[in-house]
Amino acid sequence: MPNSTTTETPPQRADGSLSHGLKQRHLSMIALGGVIGAGLFVGSGAGIAAAGPSIVVAYALSGVLVMLVMRMLGEMSAAYPSSGSFSAHAERAIGPWAGFAAGWSFWVLLCTAVGLEGIGAAKIVQGWLPGTPQWMWVALFMVVFCGTNLAAVKNFGEFEFWFAALKVGAISLFLILGVLAIAGVLPGTDAPGASNLTDFMPNGGDGLVIGLLASVFAYGGLETVTIAAAESQDPVRGVASAVRTAMWRIAVFYIGSMAVAVTLVPWDSEEVTAKGPYIATLEHMGIPGASQLMNVVILVALLSAMNANIYGASRIAFSLVERGQGPKVLARLSGGVPRIAVVTSSVLGFVCVLLSYWRPDDIFKWLLNMIGAVILIVWIFIAVSQLLLRRRIEREAPERLVVRMWAFPWLTWVALAGMAAIFVLMWREPDTRTQLYSSGGMALFLAAVGYGWQRLRAKG
Repeated sequence: MPNSTTTETPPQRADGSLSHGLKQRHLSMIALGGVIGAGLFVGSGAGIAAAGPSIVVAYALSGVLVMLVMRMLGEMSAAYPSSGSFSAHAERAIGPWAGFAAGWSFWVLLCTAVGLEGIGAAKIVQGWLPGTPQWMWVALFMVVFCGTNLAAVKNFGEFEFWFAALKVGAISLFLILGVLAIAGVLPGTDAPGASNLTDFMPNGGDGLVIGLLASVFAYGGLETVTIAAAESQDPVRGVASAVRTAMWRIAVFYIGSMAVAVTLVPWDSEEVTAKGPYIATLEHMGIPGASQLMNVVILVALLSAMNANIYGASRIAFSLVERGQGPKVLARLSGGVPRIAVVTSSVLGFVCVLLSYWRPDDIFKWLLNMIGAVILIVWIFIAVSQLLLRRRIEREAPERLVVRMWAFPWLTWVALAGMAAIFVLMWREPDTRTQLYSSGGMALFLAAVGYGWQRLRAKG
């Protein structure tokens, strides 16, 4: 049963001492640019190679699921703004053990992702400056973004504002040029018509499944805006605005860019997998310097993700500790910033980088498998929490329902069914089955620890 003290806690009590330095323009751009993750640029080539032109369907299906999840999360975050986001909502709806499991699972995911993004960014810079050690660039990026997050939260907001502006500008330009090329009005490019779309599902249903799984994990990172909203000047307005515009952002940036890529370039072109669909498409259109231009954009996307994930990890850890679910030292604030949590999250990210050098075939591979399905587990906690909280909010504080889930509760159940289907698909694929077992094992372990901790606190 949920802890009664949790349900009675005022919505911002746990976060009252955090600063509120994020402005509405910061939140708006974080919401806009946060949807353009490194996974879109880096991982979409493999999805196209597996699914062919049907990758558009894969991104549309997973995009619908993500929109439902964001709507549910937005409903709860607008009602109860918290830097703990879905972790705090799970605790309020299900019980402390659920908040513990969801929060610390996501913290491990973010810290590991910081390391992975650092490695990816370092490889790009190393390509420009051959002979320089990769670890040096990773260390430099870690220091820069750890420093950014140690300062006032508005510094994080400014970095993300400009990172997001560049990503949005690059994708928008790509889409404009792509539409012109498809229409046959871009100089030097012939309109392809539907010639590249005739073999729509070249590898059958199995290829579509692989593309669907790749697209699901490309959407990770959308949760950051609900974490950041708690430190904004108007949390409710920020969350409501971000959630209400999620649909067109996903449709335009993800589905639109995939449609442009597979229309202009044959899906089985070696360049799509070797260089990525964006570079391959721009080179097909004869854009000079396309490869280096997109490498700059991908570098910015990776650095933006590093910055956002250090921020998100530190705030999730802070919220967990504030709710009595972790070592108290992580909740110490200085200037409205949980600096020890920032440093700890950054250090663990760098440890992941070191593991990739020291033990790439066992410990590091095990770590990657362990975080593989965490985002799906988090989505399940979000859906179940929303099912339970919605009735309670309607009964106790209906004025808090600034954002409402569509067709409640039917679409919430549809989303849960979609998540269950993805778990089944992951179980069918040998590559993702290990991730499913590892992530599920970690979540069950953390749930057991959280439940034990909950029982000890109840007895005390």
